[in-house]
Amino acid sequence: MEERSGTLRRVLIAMACLGALGCVLAPSALGAKKPAKVRDTTTWLCKPGIPSNPCEPGFDTTLISPTGAILGTTKPKPDPNRKKTDCFYVYPTVSDDKTANSDLSIDPEERSIALYQAARYGLDCRVFAPMYRQLTLGSILSGTPVPPDAAEIAYGDVLAAWKTYLRKYNHGRGVVLIGHSQGSFVLRELIHQAVDPKKKVRKRLVSAILLGGDVTVAAGRSVGGDFKNIPGCRKPTQFGCVMAFSTFDAPVPDNTKFGRPSTVGGAGLPTTGDVLCTNPAALGGGSALLTSVFPTAPFAPGTTIGIATGAVGQSTPTGLTTPWFQLQGYTGGCDAANNAHVLQISPVGGAPTLHAVPDPTWGLHLVDANIALGNLTTDVSKQAKAWRKANAKPKSGKKKH
Repeated sequence: MEERSGTLRRVLIAMACLGALGCVLAPSALGAKKPAKVRDTTTWLCKPGIPSNPCEPGFDTTLISPTGAILGTTKPKPDPNRKKTDCFYVYPTVSDDKTANSDLSIDPEERSIALYQAARYGLDCRVFAPMYRQLTLGSILSGTPVPPDAAEIAYGDVLAAWKTYLRKYNHGRGVVLIGHSQGSFVLRELIHQAVDPKKKVRKRLVSAILLGGDVTVAAGRSVGGDFKNIPGCRKPTQFGCVMAFSTFDAPVPDNTKFGRPSTVGGAGLPTTGDVLCTNPAALGGGSALLTSVFPTAPFAPGTTIGIATGAVGQSTPTGLTTPWFQLQGYTGGCDAANNAHVLQISPVGGAPTLHAVPDPTWGLHLVDANIALGNLTTDVSKQAKAWRKANAKPKSGKKKH
């Protein structure tokens, strides 16, 4: 038991480095020259048409009560216009590779995280998820500083994949950016450098979902921190905005890892202001019932993140035959107590109290992506429809008066 606890603590310490150091993103990674022609050298974890795509598991869902009793099943229908919207997903720290940067081979931990965090958005978009040579758990746990070039490699891969996506696959579609933890820190930097200041690219943004990544805004505002032009989302049909939060179910400690601006940001990112919190179940503010959605498949058994995920306390009922299960067992609302802006949740109806792993300073970081996944996908559906309506081309053949 002591050994398992030590493993959990080490994996979360690795993720803390991402919060404290902002992934040590360096500006030199941003200077890559544009290729002479569009040539896709990206290794895609998820992309339309690739074989064994972990982001296409189907959407049949078992409904369960807060206590885990099976209530029935549902068959969510994908939006018939989902091919007109794309999602671009950057996954968090999961790699068990033994080098400073992961390689580009698709291992069980990457397949599982794509299923857990990105696949459900396929209800409303085509999902693109590049492999990238992220900072591995081993490199962050080594006890030595992360080499700057290792951070540059991780960010550079995502930047290159983003450029390839825009030139080769986007074709004017609206796009949702999705990240968690290391993925959110990488996307904060990418949006800051390559989306927010570029009007033509910014116009394509349906929304950005940046979870567990301490997105900053000017104090008391919804914009003006990381991004000068892209605000926090405050109503269901708003697009071109950011949804962000870190989840807690207890008072935020003084030495919290999330909810306050990182002491060191990425290249050019501010380290003051407020951390953005948007409640995906009530973007306008207040508390609301959260719709939690989880895969029924266990997270890559035997991997470090698989062990940590299992310790949080959200169990999967036995005998389920669908790829997903859904429950409404928690209410949530943004809270600013102790000067930390987080999503505070509370169990209802007998739902289990979830565990902060490895300790209260982390909150419920490991369930950020799933605790309100049903609300997030509903938000994306509305945002995508609003974006398409606002960007619809006039029908030809109409007479001008």
